[in-house]
Amino acid sequence: MRTNVTLDDDVHQLASIYAGAKGITLGAAIGELIRKAESAPRPVPDIRRSPNGLPCFPPTGKVLTSQMVKEAESEFD
Repeated sequence: MRTNVTLDDDVHQLASIYAGAKGITLGAAIGELIRKAESAPRPVPDIRRSPNGLPCFPPTGKVLTSQMVKEAESEFD
């Protein structure tokens, strides 16, 4: 299929270098890189569970207080 795309300069440069190194066309290089990205392993989120089995957010060191919740709720009133 023939189509036109606009690439950022840095992306075009990287794809061109990749194509040159592999000895393939720019279109073939872009297709190959997209297929590689699609089949790459996805990062697994760090979901921890409390002792009762409920999922918990990862610790960030910041405490959410009831006062913070009340202030946020008042913004919507």
